[in-house]
Amino acid sequence: MIFCFLSRAVQLASTSSTLGRQLCSACANKPVLTLFTKKPCPLCDEAKEVLEPYKRRFILQEVDITLPENSAWYNKYKYDIPVFHLNGKFLMKHQVDIQKFEDQLTKLEMHNDGNH
Repeated sequence: MIFCFLSRAVQLASTSSTLGRQLCSACANKPVLTLFTKKPCPLCDEAKEVLEPYKRRFILQEVDITLPENSAWYNKYKYDIPVFHLNGKFLMKHQVDIQKFEDQLTKLEMHNDGNH
């Protein structure tokens, strides 16, 4: 599920249909931060709290590695969650490295701004 952090309506709509894509158009150029997680995951909850001040700058996509369709991620990350990918590339695991996150996020934002 993808969360745009603009409004609850956008969050719900962003998961399906053309309407979701239209409502989430403001999110279209935001980087996607993927969190590989499972329930329960206290470290994942802590990581999301650390990232809270940045939430308007990215789209958070959570992947539950315990779901059958995510078995490849489970096999890869079962001992490492939380694991984060930024725009599909591995970024960090176990805890948030806020400096690394900020640096990579800023690079992506500058790249996206240059493309408009």
